[in-house]
Amino acid sequence: MNRRWDRRVGSAARPSQTWNKKDKIGLKSMNNVATKMVVVPDIAGPGQEVMLDDRALAISEMSERFDVTLRTLRFYEEKGLLNPVRKGARRFYGPRDVSRMRVILQAKKIGLTLAEIRRVIKLVEGNGKREDQFKELQEICLAQQEILVEQKQMLDEQIAEVGQILTAFDELIG
Repeated sequence: MNRRWDRRVGSAARPSQTWNKKDKIGLKSMNNVATKMVVVPDIAGPGQEVMLDDRALAISEMSERFDVTLRTLRFYEEKGLLNPVRKGARRFYGPRDVSRMRVILQAKKIGLTLAEIRRVIKLVEGNGKREDQFKELQEICLAQQEILVEQKQMLDEQIAEVGQILTAFDELIG
């Protein structure tokens, strides 16, 4: 099953970009030569080979790029997750904030709390070995997956219970 993946914001991508869900490593073929392409999740922060655009983005550009409201950007700034440069009353977001926003959005998408997102940002911006960062991020994601599986089981039970109630009402009503 192919899932579209956009490295910019972690959502729907241009049709030419795909990520093969059944493989941890996407395989692409060019001229009948298979090459391995590792897809680094946004939550892992920028790769060392990623060239970041060093142009500062105005708050409206940042909002448009990530499809979030201005209030959302201000909220993340208020919580200390983003640190735009202020010029007068205007905010400008540099490459570090753009990178952080990618991390924030993917972490939020998988259900991490603000405290956990802070931990992830501290981790990916730390000076530790990249492999150690990946291992710790993997542990964070595994723990989150366990929580989500438990929540899904509870939801499945609730759905079944509602189904039984609706069946009982159908029988009572006729």
